[in-house]
Amino acid sequence: MSYRSLRRERLYRDHVDLFAGSDDYLIERFRLPRPVLLELCNTLEPALRSRTKRSNPVPPHVQVLSALGFLATGSFQRELGDRVELSQSTISRCLQQVLDGIVQLAPQYIQFPYTDQEQIPVKSAFQAIAGLPNTIGVIDCTHVRIKGPSPDPLPYLNRKNFHSINVQIICDAQNHLLNVVSRFPGGAHDSYILQNSSVGVHLENGDTGDAWLIGDSEYPLAPWLMTPLANPETEKEVAYNWRHAQTHSTAERCIGLLKKRWRCLDEAGGKLLYKPEKVCRLIMACCVLHNIAMKSGVPLDLEPPYQPPRHDVGPEPSLHPENSQAVQVRQQLISQIGGGRLCQWGSSGGRLCQWGSSGGRLCQWGSSGGRLG
Repeated sequence: MSYRSLRRERLYRDHVDLFAGSDDYLIERFRLPRPVLLELCNTLEPALRSRTKRSNPVPPHVQVLSALGFLATGSFQRELGDRVELSQSTISRCLQQVLDGIVQLAPQYIQFPYTDQEQIPVKSAFQAIAGLPNTIGVIDCTHVRIKGPSPDPLPYLNRKNFHSINVQIICDAQNHLLNVVSRFPGGAHDSYILQNSSVGVHLENGDTGDAWLIGDSEYPLAPWLMTPLANPETEKEVAYNWRHAQTHSTAERCIGLLKKRWRCLDEAGGKLLYKPEKVCRLIMACCVLHNIAMKSGVPLDLEPPYQPPRHDVGPEPSLHPENSQAVQVRQQLISQIGGGRLCQWGSSGGRLCQWGSSGGRLCQWGSSGGRLG
């Protein structure tokens, strides 16, 4: 009798119903509730349906949920394989196929507001935060730790001496991602990534009109990118920096949400052991899933507030050449929004007073009943 005739027939046995349990259980394990999971599985099914002639291929929904389980927890794939009785190589292959399918959805779920009609609600939401007008996004970068790739790991080594992918994100006031660039090594400076991204080219060409982004001091001041003042002197300048910081904190919160929802991106999940090209696609897939979750209203508990590690990696910030037009635009903005009387009492019901450019006092009641203003 030949060896071939002794081989056991390959058989997938669906011992575990991965959809079993409440929505809370599914959100904990896969970060999405049942209706959203089912819709995602249906969307990806044509791309994941196996063309193999073997019997009992891995069902698309098992591929999707196995991949989401890894992205959500950062757990080593063998643990997921044991749960659904799949081999390590099969889980790894499923992950790659699911990532490719999700990345294909990026143009549908991650869209930058280039037109006036798209910009109106984005500008309005940002102005409600701290009074900065014309803002169509806040920009920042975050690092995802990876294993140093061979044969040339040096470009991926950042200033904090670990290997990473430097990811540029632009988000709106509701923490939706508007643009993601996840193809640059950790040694690339934030401003270099923006300069070499398609959104940076569009902004430089004036394709967004008179609107601007809000960025930190890692970026050069531009007519379409407002940065903080290095040494504010007047009351108006101090008020501008405060408004800028309040608005820019949206990006830090968005990064925190992204990394808490998809723990494989967070240092708590350890470093990713894949090649940089696969990590870049994994990051983009997580960003698409982040927007799916946000647009579907999927809850994510951030109590206590999650603070992603701030590495400030990359080359030391250089003195960017001064752009006279950009300086003029920023000064006009500072004059337009006026000075602000900023006072704060305690953190538990502390008071924040702010005077608008027209002299009106802006007051708000906090969720705990403490009055702000």
